[in-house]
Amino acid sequence: MPRPIAVIRSASLSGYVDLARSYGLDPVRMMAGAGLNVRCLEDPETPISVHAVRQLLEDSAQAAGVEDFGLQLAKGRRLANLGPIGLVLRDEPTARQALDTLSRYLRLLNTSLLTHIEDQADSVIIREHIVLDSQGSVRQSMELAVGVMYRILVELLGAQWRPRKVCFAHRQPANAAAHRALFGNGLEFNGAFDGIVCAASDLQAPLPHEASGISPIARRFLDQALSRSGRQAVGTTRQLISALLPGGRCTAEQVAQHMGIDRRTLHRHLAAEGESFSSLVAAIRAEFAQRQVRDSDRSSAELAQLLGFSGASAFAYWFRCRFGCTVSQMRAERGPLAGVLMYPSTPETPPSPWLPLVSGRLRTAAGAT
Repeated sequence: MPRPIAVIRSASLSGYVDLARSYGLDPVRMMAGAGLNVRCLEDPETPISVHAVRQLLEDSAQAAGVEDFGLQLAKGRRLANLGPIGLVLRDEPTARQALDTLSRYLRLLNTSLLTHIEDQADSVIIREHIVLDSQGSVRQSMELAVGVMYRILVELLGAQWRPRKVCFAHRQPANAAAHRALFGNGLEFNGAFDGIVCAASDLQAPLPHEASGISPIARRFLDQALSRSGRQAVGTTRQLISALLPGGRCTAEQVAQHMGIDRRTLHRHLAAEGESFSSLVAAIRAEFAQRQVRDSDRSSAELAQLLGFSGASAFAYWFRCRFGCTVSQMRAERGPLAGVLMYPSTPETPPSPWLPLVSGRLRTAAGAT
């Protein structure tokens, strides 16, 4: 059965035309090359292909000769770019409750971005995962996603707010000035995850706001949209595997528990959609390994630990069997500048309503940029 195309609102490209032109690019030509029509930008609610957006951002960064194209696109984002979701977030009493609301609804806007919010002692960790069946880099899309999340938090908490840390799994750019200017000095590259670490006390502080009469209407609209989405076990399982796999072993029991069902029920639902749990884990592990090899400087031992292998030799053997080459050979194919620069120096699964059923402290949702 062919998978539905992953889509995102065209609002994700807000500001693209002006940014592309500032680097001497022809935005119409660049969008056409990625399979997009510039007219889709006339209505921010137009659904467009997530794959096409990813390709457009990577192509634009390459053509412009900059490593922070996606990050620059995030600088001007505001809650208003989220449509009805932004209206609801403004009325939440705390930023933490706003994040929970964001996790509930954002999958209506982007079916490939997973946001995982985790409480750890006096910190809150916001992890971002991009789930795509493609071999291309997602560096620009990820920096856009993390940048947008940061801009949302700044708008809620005030211009003076700063996170404890902003993390990226990919390697550091040759010039990280734009990253430091936006996020401050708490930056980490080649990190264990993509996302933001916040002080829990910051997120629990009451937000100054005035009750809006439009917020309840917007919430009802969003709830109705959620109720209309179908129950796709494969989509939800892929999202949970993507969140749980890095850093340890991901089992069917763990995923089933987060979905509020038992392991046998999970296997039955997957089989009804022509999939198995083991095949999904294998595919997602391969996607993650390729991205890490391409975009980060992690050693084989570090990758083995992230992907749940017993050691570097087991990971190396699996990698050769899966891709027909070694990690060093795949990295060599990136080209002579890949170790320093990614660029010259000058179908998917539909939204799932099962995600609100996630138990414990793990809250997941397919997000939007």
